[in-house]
Amino acid sequence: MSKSKTIRTALYAGVTAIGVGMFPLASWAETLGDALASAYKNSGLLEQNRATLRAADEGVASALSELRPTLSYNYEAGKSKSFQTDAWSDWTDTLSFVASMDIYTFGRNKFSVDLQKEVVLATRASLVNVEQSVLASAVDAYMGVREAQALVNLRQSAVRLNQQNLRAAQDRFDVGEITRTEVAQYEAQLASVRADLASAQGTLSAARETYKVAVGHYPTKLSTPPNIKLPVPSLEAAVSTARQRHPGIIALQHQAAAQDIAVDIAERNMFPTVSGTVTQSYSDNFDNDTTSIGLGVSGTIYSGGAIASGVRGAVANRDAARAELLQTTREVEQGVRTNWAMLSVYAASEQASNAYVKAQRVAYDGVREEADLGAATTLDVLDAEQDLLDAQVSAIQARIARETQSYVVLQSLGMLTVEQLKLNVPVYDPAAYYNAVKNAPTRYVSPQGEKLDRVLEGLMKK
Repeated sequence: MSKSKTIRTALYAGVTAIGVGMFPLASWAETLGDALASAYKNSGLLEQNRATLRAADEGVASALSELRPTLSYNYEAGKSKSFQTDAWSDWTDTLSFVASMDIYTFGRNKFSVDLQKEVVLATRASLVNVEQSVLASAVDAYMGVREAQALVNLRQSAVRLNQQNLRAAQDRFDVGEITRTEVAQYEAQLASVRADLASAQGTLSAARETYKVAVGHYPTKLSTPPNIKLPVPSLEAAVSTARQRHPGIIALQHQAAAQDIAVDIAERNMFPTVSGTVTQSYSDNFDNDTTSIGLGVSGTIYSGGAIASGVRGAVANRDAARAELLQTTREVEQGVRTNWAMLSVYAASEQASNAYVKAQRVAYDGVREEADLGAATTLDVLDAEQDLLDAQVSAIQARIARETQSYVVLQSLGMLTVEQLKLNVPVYDPAAYYNAVKNAPTRYVSPQGEKLDRVLEGLMKK
């Protein structure tokens, strides 16, 4: 076998190694679905926002409690001194139970419950948005490791190829076919690709750390994700879907509704409150027990303009929420259009990069043949080899970019969720805790909160 054919074989072997790095066997590789499921289960950010949602659920229970009576007690013990006799009386004890309730508040308390329900719905949508961010980070980390590993494979193949080139050049120098300068050119090329390999290995190490944070463990062998089919057939359908389903828009819609209710509450603060009380008192000798019933009306006559200011502030907050909703809707629509266009760009770039690799491979073979015949210099061969390696790097990056962009489009539609991707992982039910506390029970401990407490205690012990 000729030296040029040996070098070509090594180069193609390097390309094959790249293919193996990009397409590992599914039977022993970690899939993107596995990584996303792990990210969903191990995300501290999701746990944090689930706790925030549970706090919002308690807001409904707290508002509901304002519609119910309250029962309180008061115990007093004491004695008094008469200035006329200059003598102290005996100790007296009084125990009182007081039941009170707002009978009519012109709808303020009822509106408060409705407001808190809107806050809960907004927080649920925000949780979905966080879920999208967590899964998007996992996708980026997964693709980043795949790209970094493929580039390491490519650089390793380039090092092996240049080592063979250098050995062949030294053999030719020993028999007087080339000069020492040409050998030095091969040595310089080998040093360059070794530096590129060291850089690629550093990038891979950093990508592995990013993966651990996003997914919850270090990557093993990663498989090539299947091409996903977008759930919409056209750009306009994608924009329409995003307007209806994007959690960022849904959250702001509920926040705007909550601000509308807040205006109603502020306006009703000008009206009085009708309340009732029932008091039962027991004395120490039980001969002076009393029962009293009261009905009262209270309201503000003048507050220095505080109530009017509260109404104006509520109106301003409502206007701000509506403006934010409008702006976010525009930004979501822009994101869908941009990401949809970029998906087409990356797909075209991948096709062009693959064609570029084929053309550079043919060019490299031609320069090698010309060098064997003396029609091309050593520098020409090294330049052609570097051009081929650069083309292969571009092809790897273009493929990863296209694969990643498909998930970016899903996220812009509001559909990068565990449920939409059908991941094999238990899905968190945002309504479970709400259903447990919506009627304002006197005591309830969150099982999710208890689980998180145990995890945090374990981390602190470590």
